[in-house]
Amino acid sequence: MKRKWVIGALVALFALPMMAAAEDVTLELLIHQNQALVDYINAFNPKFEAKYPGIKVNTSVVKADELATSTQTRLTANDVDVIDMFGFAQGIQPYMKKADKPNWQSLIEAGLLLDLSGQSFLKYYDTPTIKDAGSFNGKVYEVNTGRYAFTGVFYNKDLFAKYKVKVPTTWKELVAACDTFKKAGIPAITCGGKDGWPILVAGYGILLSAYPDQAALVKGLWDGSIKWNDAKSLDMWQKMQVLARDLIEPGASGIGSDGAPGRFASGAAAMLAAGSWDASNIEAAKPNFKFGYFPMPGSDNAANNKFIAGKYDVGWVVNAKTEHKDAALKWLAFFSDPGNYQAYVTALGIIPTQPTAKLDTTIGKEIAPYLSTFRLGYELLWVAPKGAGQWAQPNAAFFKPYNQFDDAKKLADQAQADLAAGLKAVQ
Repeated sequence: MKRKWVIGALVALFALPMMAAAEDVTLELLIHQNQALVDYINAFNPKFEAKYPGIKVNTSVVKADELATSTQTRLTANDVDVIDMFGFAQGIQPYMKKADKPNWQSLIEAGLLLDLSGQSFLKYYDTPTIKDAGSFNGKVYEVNTGRYAFTGVFYNKDLFAKYKVKVPTTWKELVAACDTFKKAGIPAITCGGKDGWPILVAGYGILLSAYPDQAALVKGLWDGSIKWNDAKSLDMWQKMQVLARDLIEPGASGIGSDGAPGRFASGAAAMLAAGSWDASNIEAAKPNFKFGYFPMPGSDNAANNKFIAGKYDVGWVVNAKTEHKDAALKWLAFFSDPGNYQAYVTALGIIPTQPTAKLDTTIGKEIAPYLSTFRLGYELLWVAPKGAGQWAQPNAAFFKPYNQFDDAKKLADQAQADLAAGLKAVQ
């Protein structure tokens, strides 16, 4: 009896290292270079490893413009488990004939991304996030971690109070506010016009007011029920011209996107048309500067101006063929825990995608009232027909002094002609 006990004990003793080795897992994580993200992950992973001693996390960091290629390569090689991926955008709809699929859609259809539908941690994220930034054909493939708004306007609270200007909620009120400041010798709206794209982004607020349902706009342009030169679109073009020519300060064509936030923070202009990402630049230029953020009111119907559109930042996807599925899902669940996610939001200063998370910054508080109806901006949904001309897009920067057009009707007709050429080419 004693001999059997000794033998059994020896077998158990020698089996222990083998069992431990079998449980050890190295989770391969791929992220893009963003110092705040890298710093957070480097602090987060040891906490995860302490909770799950059998799992080690190895993090690879690549440049943002190399992330898509690295993702494809490593998924194909099956040597990665969890990847940060930019929010799903420009998904091909059934009516988009002969359009090229975005990379994320190709990965899903190739069976390379794990279906996360039904995972318990999804309950922590708001519905628009799950639907707009990580779903395809009714299934969830990404957990998105944050978003930015870009159809709003920063405003100087002290200047607004000094000149008794109320935050505008209609187009007429915006024009009147700009007139008040210009009469006082203060540029109304500044913008990084030298780089072109900030003027484009500034005009997106007018587009959103004209077409609050951005997905319906995209479909209408493809099926011909909406045209860039119909009455509603022409009104949009006319307002974009007023914005570019009259409301944004004339010198904006010489201001870079990196210089506009500091100019605004200095008090040189009453407003700044820019995305929420510039909030940190404003605060860096002048700490304790009092500013707010309101939706660009592109319509005279205030009800059409209550929305903010923007884009989603990165989220997490899992390799569908990973041999460490359980460990990967544990990592994602641990990240999604509201306490850990709150630390992430605080570290990155991004607008949260968990409704219980709080961003204790000025921009977070300013945008909070609009998050329940947050929507993807046009450029995240639009896929141009192959063969469409260069003017087939709603861009306020097409007007002088940023480009060649000085007649809204001519630009509207040109935009529709360039769109029609693309639609004809894919028939």
